[in-house]
Amino acid sequence: MEIKKKIDAWFKHFHAHPEISYQEVKTTEKLTEILAGMGVTYKTFDNVTGVVAEIGEGKEIIAIRADIDALWQEVDGVYQANHSCGHDANIAMVLGALSYLKDEPLEGKIRFIFQPAEEQGNGAVAMVERGVIDDVSYLFGVHLRPIEEIPHGKVLPAIHHGAAAFLEGKIIGVDAHGARPHQGKNVVDPLFAIHQFIKTMYFSPFEAYSVKMTKMQAGGNNVNIIPGSATFAIDTRAQSNAVLDELMEKVNEGIQAIGKLYGVEIETEWKDYTPAAEVSEEASEIATAAILETVGEVGYAPSVITAGSDDFHFYTIHRPELKAAMLGIGADLQPGLHHPKMTFNTEALDIGARVLAATLKKALAREK
Repeated sequence: MEIKKKIDAWFKHFHAHPEISYQEVKTTEKLTEILAGMGVTYKTFDNVTGVVAEIGEGKEIIAIRADIDALWQEVDGVYQANHSCGHDANIAMVLGALSYLKDEPLEGKIRFIFQPAEEQGNGAVAMVERGVIDDVSYLFGVHLRPIEEIPHGKVLPAIHHGAAAFLEGKIIGVDAHGARPHQGKNVVDPLFAIHQFIKTMYFSPFEAYSVKMTKMQAGGNNVNIIPGSATFAIDTRAQSNAVLDELMEKVNEGIQAIGKLYGVEIETEWKDYTPAAEVSEEASEIATAAILETVGEVGYAPSVITAGSDDFHFYTIHRPELKAAMLGIGADLQPGLHHPKMTFNTEALDIGARVLAATLKKALAREK
């Protein structure tokens, strides 16, 4: 079977069998089956999902990462695992790149990292802890891009993701009868105070950032009870890690001040922090050359800045000397990433695989 058809078949399989973060058991098993069938050396882990494969020989090692988990979301009224972020496509493209390269003469070693739990925001850290990038000089990633960024047939050399962090909180007040509000501590008041407070947070207009409430829950079935307990969540994002740090600090200070003002206890916990991209100029140049070689100037698109985040950038946070870039593949993807009905032109998968293969070969040549 020709490689393009294999890529399509792999995509269809993983699309039909989505698994959420750290539960990608069948996905891991299928990957090992595919790699074994190719005669490619690979390893798995005892206490985490994911696979790492290698081809080539030599001291120089470059790597590419594909995230393998799906989202848990409502689709047609039913909550289920769903590949609406395109990780099924990422797997297929990276397997395709491996297929194009495995019988080629290589000037070093290429490591293929099939990483779990990107959607949970810490799968990359799990891979770092297991040493998968300890001896790597260049690291590349790949992701489909929405149609408003680039159309089908275009490929860009680097996605400049923003930083993100998510806060979950609980407000503890005192229940009371609706006729006697003075006897309780109504958690709705501080809840809305927090909502209003975060709308008054300002930074330099030259910085890209956002902060917003994404969950507010209080009260029960009886509407004549002053609620004494509420939960909430806040989504914070910034284009730079420094601005996000400042944003998180201001959120913390404001919430604690609101708790004192209303005489309630507010418990908070920051979860799923994801750093902003630290894109290597060298890695981006290599990807640019590979794009131009594979699809020509007509297929090249400039790097893009996006408010979205990806745990890929934890690799460079933990290994600052690592030269990394994530390529973006145009596929007429719509209506958008994470939409339960997301669709794209699957002809882009082979384009992505060939560009990735060229990128990896050029990175090895640059290292030598």
